[in-house]
Amino acid sequence: NKIYFIIVAIVSIVVFSLIIAMQFMPDKTLGDFSVSSLPVVNAIINSLVSILLIVGLRAIKKGNVKLHNTIMRSAFILSALFIITYVIYHTQAAEAKYGDINGDGLVSQQEIVSVGMIRSVYFFILASHIILSAVILPMVLITMYFALTKQFDRHRKIAKITWPLWLYVSITGVIVYFMIAPYYH
Repeated sequence: NKIYFIIVAIVSIVVFSLIIAMQFMPDKTLGDFSVSSLPVVNAIINSLVSILLIVGLRAIKKGNVKLHNTIMRSAFILSALFIITYVIYHTQAAEAKYGDINGDGLVSQQEIVSVGMIRSVYFFILASHIILSAVILPMVLITMYFALTKQFDRHRKIAKITWPLWLYVSITGVIVYFMIAPYYH
């Protein structure tokens, strides 16, 4: 148990550190490789994860453990794929700035006024999404560990917290995409 929890902590710290470090990477080029389609791919992945989480919950509530296991593993694999494509995109693409109407990479006071209060809503959703994204990774790994090691009482207990947070993160990921999409240039 202790070794697994150490691994979970290390993986979580490495992934979160990598995501933070991406913001400071100066060279954003893969040559001719285009990452422009990855934001929509990530929104699709997050949508699928949301659907799988809901279907997985329904399956376990109906007592279909085998289907629940398959669905939750699929949600986990898609979430891992999301993290990979997210990191690839954000290490290669310029940051899209909410409200950058003219696409110059800056958000002027006039653009902020033009966008209005929805900008504050966007940043609230984004902030909660980012914070819970950092929290959910170790929670998902621990929840999966309890299921795989047949510690079902512990699995159920943490899953009651993990599941709604994971669903929130996947749904807000889609919302954030749709809100920022007009500002990709």
